[in-house]
Amino acid sequence: MEVAVRKSHRTLWTLLGVAGLGAVVGGAVVAARSRAATSGGIFGSGDTEAELFATPRIEPEIVPVVSADGSELHVRAYGPPDADPIVFSHGWTCSADFWNPQVNALAEKYRVITYDQRGHGRSGIGNLPLSPDVLADDLSAVLAATVLGGRKAEIVGHSMGGMSIVAWAGKYPEEVDRYAASVLLASTGTDSLVAETTVIPLPQRFPRVPVPVGRAVLGSAMPMPASPVTTRAIKYVALAPGATPAEVAFCERIVSECQPRTRGGWGAALSTLDIKDGLENLTVPTTVLVGTADRLTPPSHARRVAQFLDDSEHLERLIVLKGIGHMTSVEAVADFNAEVERLRSLN
Repeated sequence: MEVAVRKSHRTLWTLLGVAGLGAVVGGAVVAARSRAATSGGIFGSGDTEAELFATPRIEPEIVPVVSADGSELHVRAYGPPDADPIVFSHGWTCSADFWNPQVNALAEKYRVITYDQRGHGRSGIGNLPLSPDVLADDLSAVLAATVLGGRKAEIVGHSMGGMSIVAWAGKYPEEVDRYAASVLLASTGTDSLVAETTVIPLPQRFPRVPVPVGRAVLGSAMPMPASPVTTRAIKYVALAPGATPAEVAFCERIVSECQPRTRGGWGAALSTLDIKDGLENLTVPTTVLVGTADRLTPPSHARRVAQFLDDSEHLERLIVLKGIGHMTSVEAVADFNAEVERLRSLN
């Protein structure tokens, strides 16, 4: 794998490639990798996808965390307590289990902290209206309980988890310097989620999804019983056409465990999201990562976020993974983990 980095304002972009220079998007060089080069093999040549996605062998410490409104959050901390911390924040309809490939690869070397977002997994949903402010409060509580002794964490967010980081930076700007060494925003956006999604096919004369339509789709609380139809739907929405059966099964298990009330409540809340002002406060090295086959948060979101961060001189890298869908940390485990480790090594 070749890596080329340009270290100047407005040109702080990364190229990852095995077959040339990749693409130029919006004036910036971005990453281009084939799916065959991005999956598996992070533990050794004999490792299987089942091992990548398996429940971590390391027993976690369960950290009691209560958010600002009194809601209890389920938080797990893996690895040596005195190691450099990495906090992972998962996306909509997922859970802390989503980070199994990262915990399995990193927890022997780092203090890996994962948590269930409000209403997901074992975390309570509380009584507050679901909103970006709630995401910010919850992440703030997790950081205060787990990033201790003057240490700073790399904070990694996928999808709604990335939105949590931006919302947190917007609401708690003083905490960015206190807790964050670096940030990875993966497969995420800050605004126009409904307008720019490609999940809902539209005739050419309707270039954007009407917000009421998108809100109705995202806010649906219909049950998702296990069936071939559900499997195909989850693959279509969340993964690339080339996703492996193991990747699809892993994501389907996690997504299907999400309670319909949680899925619908957070889907409706995200449909009108606009937190882009929070990017102003992300004053630490920040990588933006996205797959070219992401239908939920297409590369247009990543380019816009990266450009804003580059203008403020806080963009570390923009990485675009060719042929990868929304579930970047699952579909491109090796590349995703490599960037996590590289960012953690900066401080």
